Amino acid sequence: MFNPEIDDVKALRTAADRVFEALQDAIVRGEIAPGSRVGETELAERFGTSRGPLREALRRLESRRLVERTPHVGIRIASLSQAALIEIYYVREALEGMAARLAATLMTPDEVAGLKALLAAHEQDEALKADMAYFQQEGDLDFHYRIIQGSHNTQLTQLLIGELYHRIRMYRYQVSAYANRPQKAFGEHQRIAEAIEARDGDLAEMLMRRHISSARQNIEKHQKELS
Repeated sequence: MFNPEIDDVKALRTAADRVFEALQDAIVRGEIAPGSRVGETELAERFGTSRGPLREALRRLESRRLVERTPHVGIRIASLSQAALIEIYYVREALEGMAARLAATLMTPDEVAGLKALLAAHEQDEALKADMAYFQQEGDLDFHYRIIQGSHNTQLTQLLIGELYHRIRMYRYQVSAYANRPQKAFGEHQRIAEAIEARDGDLAEMLMRRHISSARQNIEKHQKELS
């Protein structure tokens, strides 16, 4: 039975989903710079939408800490200070190293097969082939997310896939776009997956820690070049 009110809500959700995904990708890819101020009119025009779906998308992005809205000030894209970012990478190195160790023991054969299939899909990305960038969608399409989930450790998962996850994705993508980094990062992912498949927890942890340490060093190097 046709119900115009229900159909209007469904249409709003569909439009909001589309705008949410497009705006989140633009933020993660750095097309809208961290810390920059944006207006609803500007965003509505950019993403070809009306205010209703845009505001719903912004509420969802705010819950992920990707945008901040301040009364009488407006909308600002979230950002992390360079010092805070480096601190987080040190924490990631320790905790994701532990996640990789646990995943090598606890991931099911289906989960390992899924991890390898994910990397095979990543390998077909044109930007990665050109060594320009290594963009990963969120959740199960994210290599790091899969390993964290594969640790089967609830506390570790809550620590690593909490409110910082989506902001870290933004900086991970930007680091991946540094010169000569995309293909190198992908190769590191492949070796971590091989260690997990071999059930070698020591090696998986070492490779993951080295992988994240390398990314942190790239950030520090980039900071020095800009200073």
